[in-house]
Amino acid sequence: MKKVLIANRGEIAVRVVRACADYGVQSVAIYADSDLEALHVRMADEAFGLNGERPADTYLNIEKILRIAQQCGADAIHPGYGFLSESEAFAQAVIDAGLIWIGPQPATIALLGDKVSARKVAMDAGAPLVAGTKDPVKDASEVLAFAEQHGLPIIIKAAFGGGGRGMKIAWRMDEVEELFASATREAITAFGRGECFVEQFLDKPRHIEAQVIADTHGNVVVLGTRDCSLQRRNQKLVEEAPAPFLSDAQRERIHTSARDICAKAGYVNAGTVEYLLSTNGALSFLEVNTRLQVEHPVTEQVTGVDLVVEQLRVADGLPLSFKDTPPARGHAFEFRINAEDVGRGFLPTPGRITRFDAPSGPGVRVDSGVQTGSVISGSFDSMMAKLIVTGDTRAQALVRARRALKEFQIEGVASVLPFHRAVVNQADFSSTDAFNVHTRWIETEFAEPLAAAARAEPVADATLTRTAIEIDGKRVQLGLPAALLQGLAAAPGAGANTAASAAPETDPQIVESPIAGNLHAWKVQDGASVTEGDVIAVMEAMKMEMQVTAHRSGKITLLAQAGAAQTLGAALARIV
Repeated sequence: MKKVLIANRGEIAVRVVRACADYGVQSVAIYADSDLEALHVRMADEAFGLNGERPADTYLNIEKILRIAQQCGADAIHPGYGFLSESEAFAQAVIDAGLIWIGPQPATIALLGDKVSARKVAMDAGAPLVAGTKDPVKDASEVLAFAEQHGLPIIIKAAFGGGGRGMKIAWRMDEVEELFASATREAITAFGRGECFVEQFLDKPRHIEAQVIADTHGNVVVLGTRDCSLQRRNQKLVEEAPAPFLSDAQRERIHTSARDICAKAGYVNAGTVEYLLSTNGALSFLEVNTRLQVEHPVTEQVTGVDLVVEQLRVADGLPLSFKDTPPARGHAFEFRINAEDVGRGFLPTPGRITRFDAPSGPGVRVDSGVQTGSVISGSFDSMMAKLIVTGDTRAQALVRARRALKEFQIEGVASVLPFHRAVVNQADFSSTDAFNVHTRWIETEFAEPLAAAARAEPVADATLTRTAIEIDGKRVQLGLPAALLQGLAAAPGAGANTAASAAPETDPQIVESPIAGNLHAWKVQDGASVTEGDVIAVMEAMKMEMQVTAHRSGKITLLAQAGAAQTLGAALARIV
């Protein structure tokens, strides 16, 4: 390969740009309207616009991506993670277009990306499994029937996709129907398909995973384990490698079954086999992610392997640069730096970053997709960067993590830094004797109060206004930021009213939008009586759903239309 188109954005696109430079090939970035000035766009050798903002119109649009690949002369495509990275259709379309697909074969993605068939492969490979549906469920009644047979809690999971989206845990029978509908909606939004399956949910389990990479010469290597138990809404926040406090037998079981699953599936390129580890020490296969993981840097730090460069080597037909599992060298943590307000239940906070001062020093690595001045769009996920800290021991890595987190300063948007600073001092996480964190630890046991952040200032319209112009007789398309044109229209002499209006006083009757996002649906009728705490609407932002509740009791008047985009603080309804 000579030129790689990166079908992604943000931090992972920057990561692949750097790997392409190290490997000696050119990189091509693509971008939605709001990403016109994004870091990955400016770092790549070339960049092309996708003419749109919604995921479906941009990073999920196969036709547009392949057209750009043809236009720029790319001969390979790296999908990153998320978006189309686990799409069998996209992988096949890339191959059919005569391009190199940097990932598993389409048939492997179909086999293992479908969590139902992946369970069957795992069963054939002898991996441990909890009870679950053999096929995707047709409707909520099948979910209820499974819960009645096997008991609660149960987990409803999107059959296609990952990253916690389309994943809901039901603890009560009366919430099963709505959670199934919510999981289906999230799955369609994030992955374009809504099929879900159901399995028993292990209460308070750890989340353990094995990093696997395989080449076209028959080599399948497990690079070690990671612990990813610190999660919020099934979204990982902190990961570490190697997974601590595992017995030799558990570690060997994970390595062996992960290798056997991938070998049986004919796996090629990078992938991750995930497990749950119950409090009584029982392991259960969870899923296979047929792509690079967000948390791959911690494995890189303790093995010395550049996983993205290895992906490029494998796609080029070269053998792995190693034959066996490298011995672990020290310990590494990764802290996801998301634009979320920890004091408001980890609400996403789109906006402009006014200060981004990353830490440095011994053992510190920062993989970032943003910098000071970058705009966090409400259309995509909330991750800004990843802080990776390495030490000779877990204890040393924790000491360095505390120092690095203290140095890290972000302003303009809320971030999860306050949570990270608190968690590295929690005994459940930092003890040298035991590891008491589990996948619902934040919701159930993390009790340290965290202050809400200052609300981010609304950002200007990031869409582009396009027009055709002629340069030296050649017709070209010009895209200008809408905010720039609005600014010109408001310039002196342009006839615009430039008088600033005073900020309105807060109305205690108004239900304000808690996030900048889409008002997916109302859960109450106009004029209905509501009680404080009732769920009145569902909103969606950064590919995640959240509920809006009534802040007072009374009669509700709906002011916003379902399906419409809302700004932070917008008036959704009035309760009198």
